[in-house]
Amino acid sequence: MKKSLLLITYLCLQSLLCMAQDDGFSIDTLNHEVFARMQGWSFPKDCTLQRSDLRYLKVKHFDAQGREHQGELVCNKRIANDLIDIFRKLYKAHYPIERIKLIDDYHADDERSMTANNTSCFCFRKIAGSKRLSKHSMGMAIDINPLQNPCVKKRSDGSLFVQPAAGRQYINPGKTTPYKIKKGDLCYQLFIEHGFSWGGNWRTTKDYQHFEKDVK
Repeated sequence: MKKSLLLITYLCLQSLLCMAQDDGFSIDTLNHEVFARMQGWSFPKDCTLQRSDLRYLKVKHFDAQGREHQGELVCNKRIANDLIDIFRKLYKAHYPIERIKLIDDYHADDERSMTANNTSCFCFRKIAGSKRLSKHSMGMAIDINPLQNPCVKKRSDGSLFVQPAAGRQYINPGKTTPYKIKKGDLCYQLFIEHGFSWGGNWRTTKDYQHFEKDVK
């Protein structure tokens, strides 16, 4: 009798796991195929993070035209559940996200990925114009719809540094686009509820695409 109950419980758990994998949202370790795509790009030889610290996520999303897509992300295992919950809710609300691909599809070139309006998370790299590692290097930050939500920093000579450069046309606060993140919108609310901070709230640099989390 006990063996039968254990078998039934096991089969139920396996069924639930299959359902979770089949609905377009899943969390997994980095298999050989995914890791091979990353090596030499987002995961260079000098990467100080362990492969076991990362997770491969599949998430579904809608673009601004209402078309459904299957996306993929690599993030730190400590925020994997957060991101799955956030993207499930964004998907259910048809919140528009144009593209979610591994940055390795752009040879880990941040400018190329952002110009393509690609939402991405892990990439072992330094902060632009700095020697400090980015939170993306830990897989603890994500950039959402980066082309329409560029990073803007005022230089000492008064000029503006905009990243991606093609995002300069979107820095006007009055300009609206389907992919623009607004303070208080669903994307903002969900990330804040999950303990992330928003780059759009920073005092000097304004990184409107960027959400990051500190986990002790």
